Amino acid sequence: MEIKVGETVVVRPAAAPFSEAHVLSLSHLDTDRNLLVILRYLRVYSGDNPNRRLDDPFRVITAALSAALVPYYPLAGSLRRRKADGRLELHCEPGDGVPVLSAGADFPISDLGSFSDRLAPDPNPDAYPARPISLQITRFSCGGFVLGAAVHHAVCDGLGATSFFSAVAEFARGSISATVTPVWERSALLGPRKPPRIEFPIADFLGLDGGFFPYSDPIVPARRQVLDVSEESVEGLKALLHSKTGSKFSTFEALGAFLWRARTRAYEVARAEKVTFAYSINIRKAMDPPLPSGYWGNGCVPMYVHLTAGEVAAERPIWETAAAIKRSKSYAGAEYVYSFVDFQELHYGDGINGGRTVSAFTDWRHLGHSGVDFGWGAPVAVEPLSRRLLGSVEPCFFLPAEDGGGLKVVVHLQENVIPAFRREMRELEIL
Repeated sequence: MEIKVGETVVVRPAAAPFSEAHVLSLSHLDTDRNLLVILRYLRVYSGDNPNRRLDDPFRVITAALSAALVPYYPLAGSLRRRKADGRLELHCEPGDGVPVLSAGADFPISDLGSFSDRLAPDPNPDAYPARPISLQITRFSCGGFVLGAAVHHAVCDGLGATSFFSAVAEFARGSISATVTPVWERSALLGPRKPPRIEFPIADFLGLDGGFFPYSDPIVPARRQVLDVSEESVEGLKALLHSKTGSKFSTFEALGAFLWRARTRAYEVARAEKVTFAYSINIRKAMDPPLPSGYWGNGCVPMYVHLTAGEVAAERPIWETAAAIKRSKSYAGAEYVYSFVDFQELHYGDGINGGRTVSAFTDWRHLGHSGVDFGWGAPVAVEPLSRRLLGSVEPCFFLPAEDGGGLKVVVHLQENVIPAFRREMRELEIL
């Protein structure tokens, strides 16, 4: 089995969106140093639509991309650091475009297996200038294809990226315009107050350490593990938590607490060491006024839950850990966001971080991936490839189950702790 890499084409906007070079400012959520990562992921398409059997997905998608880059032209620019303070800004010049790599596989998509990491661009996450987005389209012998993406988190979060890909999909299906008009206005909508002021105790969640870089990759890269979690197991866990607290818990809160405990136990973290559960929460509607519907920048704010390893692993029952995660969500109001932004303004160069032992969790089940239909139907799978997120090099992703029941969990772990982690996870099956 072989993947043959073809040409890379630079796709430019179908019509010139501007005539003079200019610089766009990013928001303080965009430039959070813990979000300066590249999200790599795949959308997998079976290609079963008989009406599109003779169509070339590379041709269709690149043509649609060209149309979508007219309203979304910042994605064709380049991210560069300002000399004054090192913050990122987006430089846009006439003739900019998005690189798209063409590739082909001589085997069916059902045999994708270990080839996943070769199906998306893999730019250096620490190199600038940086492209906001680069793509790869790989066609398989069965007629299916994979759209691999590398999207810089400083330009958009998962919802923002899905807005863009949904617009590309609309053009691919024959629309003459995108349903949602994109809104930039990053610094105006999510910039610091004048003067900046901290009215929420942000320092309870974030630390300052100028010598600490959150993405110091381990000597041995973490191994990817995929867990299929049944609906019965999740409901059993939530029923247990409800019986002990009288509160209802979401799947993210309940399963997140269970996974955090399993990881902490498997790594045998020293009991007194502070460990962090990190996630991001959508604040688009929490702002006053809410962010406009076409806002496609980072509209999620990081949240952090701090406990000692001893508390997570043994000293607290699982329902208290889940309650701490649940309680943290209530903090995500407008003042938290404004104070977070102002904290970034005051301390950007001081090494803002969420801790040294961070477990990052993200829920991709509600990002609208299923709506990204280029004419061949919805993707049959979405697969994250990233290993940097929210200050962690071992992130955990919640994904829809491919059979429609339960969910799929992707975790990253050092190989020596995988057996212990899997033993801990087996407890979920007997609740």
